[in-house]
Amino acid sequence: MAGHSHFANIQHKKGVRDAKRAKVFTKLAREITVAAKMGQPDPAHNARLKSAVLAARAESMPRDSIERAIKKATGTDQENYEEARYEGIGPGKVALIVEALTNNRNRTAGELRSIFDKNDGVMGETNSVAFNFQRVGQITYPGTAGSEDAVMEAAIDAGADDVASSPLAHDIYCAPDSLHAVAKGLESKLGEPQSARLAWRPTITTEVTVDKAKDVLDLIAALEDNDDVQRVAANYEMSEEVMAKLAS
Repeated sequence: MAGHSHFANIQHKKGVRDAKRAKVFTKLAREITVAAKMGQPDPAHNARLKSAVLAARAESMPRDSIERAIKKATGTDQENYEEARYEGIGPGKVALIVEALTNNRNRTAGELRSIFDKNDGVMGETNSVAFNFQRVGQITYPGTAGSEDAVMEAAIDAGADDVASSPLAHDIYCAPDSLHAVAKGLESKLGEPQSARLAWRPTITTEVTVDKAKDVLDLIAALEDNDDVQRVAANYEMSEEVMAKLAS
């Protein structure tokens, strides 16, 4: 019986993992289709589509699934998804911006409001927290792409505005309308990035205490689990002590 129980646990964990993977692929496919529909269905001539394809590759999405999502944009049976932005305040007064692709704004708004309510947060009106963020182009490379100085030099030459480097990653920021040009300039020196997309970068941050940190992360996880949500931006800041306690 013990062996059977162990097998059942493995199967359950595999099922949960596969379900999460399928949800990620569904969101990636939706972004690819919308990007292809809004511009040319060729990543070489559509910056947003190229970014979506890069994100899909980073998650090991099969090539045929990517191609199928692109082709779906030119079909007649695709659902009409549109971009929607929702804003709110989470535990510890952390500001959040939720970006979604939805075919029913009212349904999505209702679902997200319920998630905020259940996780000690409050969903606000459009622009209620956006002043805490700056809309930017963000190009991300792994930490192995080069030294901090080398990446900084490449970013300056490409026309970027700022670089934030860590051992794990280099995040390069630029004006939204310069994203394609800067990404192309960086690619000639650093190779293909992990991602290149528009993002919300916090300009005002809120430090969270140990007792609020887990609640903030739980809220973000619940929002990201929603089928319509593509990404969540938050302006929280955690000290090394808080992160250490969360990891313990």
